Amino acid sequence: MLSFAVPDDLREYLPGEEPGAALCPRCLAVRPAGDPPAELPEFTTVSDAFPSTTDAAVPMALLVGLLPSLARYRSELSALLERVERAGTDPLLVLDRLADDPDVDADFDLRVRRRQLTQLL
Repeated sequence: MLSFAVPDDLREYLPGEEPGAALCPRCLAVRPAGDPPAELPEFTTVSDAFPSTTDAAVPMALLVGLLPSLARYRSELSALLERVERAGTDPLLVLDRLADDPDVDADFDLRVRRRQLTQLL
């Protein structure tokens, strides 16, 4: 699991009250983490598809974590998409590349979720 601190302005997008999250590099599950490291990790260790900048990587990780519950987190996903785009990264392209990454075996169908995401927004 790749643990990381979630900045205060993004905590509303992380279920629970924990100060951080952990991203599974294989299945892309995101879980709250109670003791995240002070320094942000290199998110490209998950996949080369992942953004390398903190401003895009953290909201992208949170977005991926909310994708399995697309209907429930519609507004949150929309806000996170905007954050990633403002940071200079195309989040839909990241999802496409994650879907093509042979080392990623998400617990959900990334291609289906990406298509549903574009239809919802």
